[in-house]
Amino acid sequence: MGMTIAQKIIAAHLVSGEMTPGNEIALKIDQTLTQDATGTMAYLQFEAMGIERVKTELSVAYIDHNTLQNGFENADDHRYIQTVAKKYGLRFSRPGNGICHQVHLERFGIPGKTLIGSDSHTPTGGGIGMLAFGAGGLDVAVAMGGGAYCIEMPRILRVNLTGKLSPWVSAKDVILELLRRLSVKGGVGKIIEYGGEGAATLSVPERATITNMGAELGATTSVFPADEVTRAFMKAQGREADFISVTADADAVYDEVLELDLSALKPLAACPHSPDNVKAVAEIGPLKIDQVCIGSCTNSSYVDMMKVAAILKGKTVAPNVSLAVAPGSKQVFNMLAANGALADIIAAGARVLECACGPCIGMGQSPNSAGVSLRTFNRNFTGRSGTKDAGVYLVSPEVAAVSALSGVLTDPTTCGDCPQIELPEAFLVNDNMIILPASPEEASSLTVERGPNIKPFPLSEKLPESIEKTCILKVGDNITTDHIMPAGSKILPYRSNIPYLSKFCFAVCDESFPERAKEAGGGIVVGGSNYGQGSSREHAALVPLYLGVKAVVVKSFARIHKANLINSGILPLVFAEPADYDDIDQGDVLVMPNVREEIAAGGDVTMVNKSKDRTYKLSCECSARQREMLLYGGLINMMKEKNNG
Repeated sequence: MGMTIAQKIIAAHLVSGEMTPGNEIALKIDQTLTQDATGTMAYLQFEAMGIERVKTELSVAYIDHNTLQNGFENADDHRYIQTVAKKYGLRFSRPGNGICHQVHLERFGIPGKTLIGSDSHTPTGGGIGMLAFGAGGLDVAVAMGGGAYCIEMPRILRVNLTGKLSPWVSAKDVILELLRRLSVKGGVGKIIEYGGEGAATLSVPERATITNMGAELGATTSVFPADEVTRAFMKAQGREADFISVTADADAVYDEVLELDLSALKPLAACPHSPDNVKAVAEIGPLKIDQVCIGSCTNSSYVDMMKVAAILKGKTVAPNVSLAVAPGSKQVFNMLAANGALADIIAAGARVLECACGPCIGMGQSPNSAGVSLRTFNRNFTGRSGTKDAGVYLVSPEVAAVSALSGVLTDPTTCGDCPQIELPEAFLVNDNMIILPASPEEASSLTVERGPNIKPFPLSEKLPESIEKTCILKVGDNITTDHIMPAGSKILPYRSNIPYLSKFCFAVCDESFPERAKEAGGGIVVGGSNYGQGSSREHAALVPLYLGVKAVVVKSFARIHKANLINSGILPLVFAEPADYDDIDQGDVLVMPNVREEIAAGGDVTMVNKSKDRTYKLSCECSARQREMLLYGGLINMMKEKNNG
């Protein structure tokens, strides 16, 4: 029996475990990346391990999230990360060099390699044939130290692409169509592997747009073949020597197969407030808009920007619209400036932003009150834009650009001929904004610089014999990490200061939660299905840990957040009977009388509702390694105790 792309890469990197869906496997990791919103914590954790130098083939620290510097906090974090990178053997991508996923695709991604990053959109690397996973910062720190990355072996969903995209239809519409069909939970526990004759019609940047938003499907990761299209892209980047062919065997067997005809797609939009609330642009109609933002790690490539420039050339943005454009990397920015396309964008009235995540994470460009914003980004959760009552629609660069000119949401297929942009035969390569690490000999004399905003990360205690706590919060389905630990320009500068961040925990759901949690001495959070979807930020586990949350009891978890809870020593428990969720009210006193014994034994956990005299069975769907971690009170505690033992 043949193997899929994912199976081949997993087999080549398998440290332990069996490649049977549901079994825990441990993988050797070739590359890691961090960004600055999650990186400071990851490097504090790496330092706590006492390892002198990273042991991966390549590790890169990017600065792309917290680039709005209206205080010393972000600049201090950047200096800390830069000095850590220099001392411990990482490359450092300076502010302004670009968004981590765009730059990594251009300059560092290698087919057939494994990559984990402390950002949920790390699967962007699947566009170049990598097996790339989003992970919590602690998992990245462990990988940098030479440790394996552990996950449950996913099932593999083959998306068989046929046909070819029509004019004005883009890769964004491909992933939006999959979100429409599968929902934000449709990829949970799966690797999505693309193939078929239609795959060969898509460029690497187009493939990367699709794998990027596999995160919104809840997928473990997504991957395309590394083929002649991939070779051409890498050759244009001056990296053809790094290319290897990675394709599925003709007789590979998949757990599921989905057919998608590219030629049948129309321009689509994800409506507020979820990436899977997808409708045809023509169906929505000429909705009046207030803002358009073009960029992010999803749609900021050279071809995306050139299409936007061609659409805007010689025209003017509608008077009711604010248009912001952010190229994804310095490489893209330089090429736009050199060929005159940047001038066309500026002349049309666009506000050109730096090469960074910017508005995608609420870092500037918040819409007006109740404003309608079209964005080429990957998420449109409530409040993520910085304006709670804004209506954010996710669209392609083509839809965004034509709508910016018309002032209303516009179906671009009504706008005449579509600009035809080809990838260049050679990109403008200049890595002068990548700082190389010191040699091991030089590194021993270097000092890591720490600003006053950088505080130690919280540690859990060993799991007690029993837990008796109040249900301090009850929430519904599809709670995101943005709900748990919001982003935005007011909060992100404090990502290295957990005590300060705790003031904002669950503020989107209940502004009183932080104070109530402190007064109660912590407690238990109860939630619905797909709890913890979205960003990989481990702050959504570390901050509840700081506030004394002992367990989270839900109908189901998103993969990365569940792993982050376990790493932090918070129990991730699932109702054996989903209807039991309805029986619990906020304020109920919940008791787990034999929790340590039950976790150690690998069985269900018994929870008693003292307020209602009811008993529930909860499953703790964890591997033996993860259960041991919970008994110790988290991964750092376990590593320290074992190393000192």
